[in-house]
Amino acid sequence: MFFFFFSSGLVGQKPSDHRLLKRTRPIKYLSSNSSFALTDHRFMCASLLLQLHSDVDKGDGKVKYVLSGEGATSIFTIDENTGDIHATKRLDREAQAYYTLQAQAVDRITNLPVEPRSEFVVKVQDINDNEPKFIDGPYLAGVPEMSPLGTMVVQVAATDADDPTYGNSARVVYSIIHGQPYFSVEPKTGVIRTALSNMDRETRDQYVLVIQAKDMVGQMGGLSGTTSVTVTLTDVNDNPPFKFAQQVINVSLPVQSVVARIKAADADIGSNAEMDYRIMDGDAPGQFNITTDENTQEGMIILLKPLDFETKSSFSLRIEATNRNIDSNFLSLGSFSDTTSVKVTVEDVNEPPVFSKALSELVVSEDAKVGTSIGRVSAHDPDTSNNAIRFSIDRNTDLERFFNVDALSGVISTAKPLDREANSVHNLTIFAIEKDPTQIGRGVALVTVQDINDNAPVFAIDYETLLCENAMPGQVIQTISAVDKDEPLRGHRFYFALAAPVAGNPNFTLRDNKDNTASILTKRDGFRRRQQPVYRLPVLIVDSGSPALSSTNTLLVRVCDCDSDGVALSCGAVAYTATGLSTGALLAILGCIITLLVMVLLIVTMRRRRKEPLILEEERDIRENIVRYDDEGGGEEDTEAFDMVTLRNLNVIRDPSVRRDVTPDTPTFFHYPSASRPPYKSLPDNVVFREFIWDRLKDADVDPSAPPYDSLQTYAFEGSGSVAESLSSLESLSTDSDQNYDYLSNWGPRFKKLADLYGNSDGTDNTRD
Repeated sequence: MFFFFFSSGLVGQKPSDHRLLKRTRPIKYLSSNSSFALTDHRFMCASLLLQLHSDVDKGDGKVKYVLSGEGATSIFTIDENTGDIHATKRLDREAQAYYTLQAQAVDRITNLPVEPRSEFVVKVQDINDNEPKFIDGPYLAGVPEMSPLGTMVVQVAATDADDPTYGNSARVVYSIIHGQPYFSVEPKTGVIRTALSNMDRETRDQYVLVIQAKDMVGQMGGLSGTTSVTVTLTDVNDNPPFKFAQQVINVSLPVQSVVARIKAADADIGSNAEMDYRIMDGDAPGQFNITTDENTQEGMIILLKPLDFETKSSFSLRIEATNRNIDSNFLSLGSFSDTTSVKVTVEDVNEPPVFSKALSELVVSEDAKVGTSIGRVSAHDPDTSNNAIRFSIDRNTDLERFFNVDALSGVISTAKPLDREANSVHNLTIFAIEKDPTQIGRGVALVTVQDINDNAPVFAIDYETLLCENAMPGQVIQTISAVDKDEPLRGHRFYFALAAPVAGNPNFTLRDNKDNTASILTKRDGFRRRQQPVYRLPVLIVDSGSPALSSTNTLLVRVCDCDSDGVALSCGAVAYTATGLSTGALLAILGCIITLLVMVLLIVTMRRRRKEPLILEEERDIRENIVRYDDEGGGEEDTEAFDMVTLRNLNVIRDPSVRRDVTPDTPTFFHYPSASRPPYKSLPDNVVFREFIWDRLKDADVDPSAPPYDSLQTYAFEGSGSVAESLSSLESLSTDSDQNYDYLSNWGPRFKKLADLYGNSDGTDNTRD
């Protein structure tokens, strides 16, 4: 069996007792599955805890001791030969309070157990190595001012990590280090209470306390911790409003404006300082009102009615301020309200003129003559100075200047003839101006134009009347009505009749329906389009005005071919083929022919004038002139008169003199030596024109006789493709040309003269003019 030898010198010893740690003596016999206690933080590295010994072990080294379990090899080690168990690290109860280990003796060679495994528990015994801590600190608390003695403020709590079941290491007591004599703390519970009564927030509203927690029941040698507690005195309504002084206020503001702000002083804050104001009495009932500004707790005096310095220049008000939230506990302190007097003085300002009537309604007849007076406006200066006033019309309200106003008297008169049908109501704005041009009063004159009967009635619409060829006598073919721009008071009444020239016509008649309409009826049948496709019927319309006006309106009646239901199929004149021509038709045709002949002669004459040659003055420099021809011509595509191919010049060879002061540098599209330059007719068609233009430009640049200013260069180059080459004699260097022109005789009679002139080869001079 195992024997455990415990080192008694380890229990309750200090780390400085190193000699005791080295001495062990078997004072206690422990059986298997036992436990023992070790004090934490007391062991140095490699300190001997206890010794194991098996009765099988004879001391010959055949037995080996093995240790396993919590902390084996990391915290606890065993000497496999002697069975001594050592602690290699300091023990901390707060980290782990128990360790369960297993010990066993095995054969060193076979590793087979020689003893059953024994288990033992190492319990770490606590010491006072942790100070109390306030986990929730620092604290913030509040208590109402004027609270009774002993009112609870807040409770603090400190925790100690030591073992509360062993000794006094975790037993904490509280004390107040700073904050007396205003507050106290209960030692065991940590409850903080007021130590004085009647603490006034208005005197001091905040206190900072320092609370200490000490373990070991506060005994000497115990550990301690502190925290702070900030106590704020909350306000109670224990102060009535102070007396606030009388106010004198000058006022010149519009209605609903804040005239002034007054405030009753209150030492309280928050809801305890909220005020309600009211006007108790005064000499201006309904003139002012007072409300509370919820942000500043000021009383805002508001103007309810307009002020007039000339009527009343000052007002006296008596205003009361009362705490809104009154605490019944402090009613003994007195009334929580105060009153003051406010005097409101009205400032005199320069006011604009005021019209006696804001709206003047005037009436004028439509036929009123220019200069007719239609009414008068009046205004006065409301100030005591009573300045003179001048009147004028706002021309933005009378753009066409129909009216004028007398500047001094305010009499409004007509300036133009009026037309009710164009504008029946004129809304004029009248200005009343003092000496100060910025003071302008505005009034409105509403001018109504009365109607007169100056417009005759006319057809209501443009009627389109259709008459069937098969119409029967007495049939209504159209119902007409009328309109009149005038508006008589009793309404319109129109009278209809056929005009005198057609009153007794055999075709139509008119029936007045007595309801401002009339019906057109046929008087016969047998209407034929071929005979007369259209009838024009003049209708006389008379109004009921005084004097009455009338107008004659023409009703156009078209004769139509209709089906059996009376639906028009075709109307108007009938187209037909004439068997012969009348004398009038022949004369018309002859006139048209003569007109065409005259036009043709004029066109031919104009074309001949255009083709006359243009004679230029020899002394005029043609480079300074641009001659325009308005002859459209046929161009190169016109080959009916002659073949354009024969006029093409393929090889224009020029040898201009080189201008010494100009070095031409003109681009070319084909690079070849100048001596071997091919003729134009051998170049591609799409390049020949470009090369020709560049050559002419080069010639102009190096021409010594060219003027030093821009000039117009014209060239008559026809391009490539002419089979006959050039026929012009201008290119002949002399009359002694060796060119053979015998082929001209083969070109027909047109070229016979040229063949005679150039066809001989005997060297005869051919004189050319």
